[in-house]
Amino acid sequence: MTTILQIETATQVCSAAISRNGKTIALKEEMANNIHAGSLTLFIKSVMDEAGLKYEELDAIAVSKGPGSYTGLRIGVSTAKGLCFALDKPLIAIDTLQMMAEGFATQHPENKGLICSMIDARRMEVFTAVFDPKLQHCSPVEAKIIDEQSFGDLLKDHSITFIGDGAAKCAEALSHEHASFSDANFNSASNMSRLAMEAFEAANFEDVAYFEPFYLKDFVLTTPKKK
Repeated sequence: MTTILQIETATQVCSAAISRNGKTIALKEEMANNIHAGSLTLFIKSVMDEAGLKYEELDAIAVSKGPGSYTGLRIGVSTAKGLCFALDKPLIAIDTLQMMAEGFATQHPENKGLICSMIDARRMEVFTAVFDPKLQHCSPVEAKIIDEQSFGDLLKDHSITFIGDGAAKCAEALSHEHASFSDANFNSASNMSRLAMEAFEAANFEDVAYFEPFYLKDFVLTTPKKK
């Protein structure tokens, strides 16, 4: 029986879950600004208590690797690595955009179209990737500025559901008869369960000492203009 602690902090959602054999058995999450640093360890303790587990009973730690919020990813990955070091457990990294598509596909098994995961990256830019119903990449992960021509080639021949906190702001630009939008939250650690189990069975583990989040874009520190 494989038991995995799962952590998702790539967006405003702070989420922790426990899965057993690929099924979520405990979940604690909240969507709010700047809560990850103060809430993540409390959420982890909450799901561990709910599942009746001791930390040494975990088989692995899975973390959403990005792309997403620089600060959120740093907090999630640092916490996961710390637990792996302390418990001598393997680290599993989950593609955040694929995790989101997994959540949509699980909730909508009837869907036959493509799924486009989008994470808000300010203004009209998003971190995005397109997946088929089997969660295979139809387009690479990229930082993309959205306009009326975006995804035009795919929308000609496929229906696409756009999901994530970057999708709503793109709805007007992407108005097309084959485009639809979901405002549900798919940035949940519960959506890692099947993917994390597959990675564990394949022994697809990260080097805990050297693993870094997948930021996609470099963090840029700006200085406020003087008034």
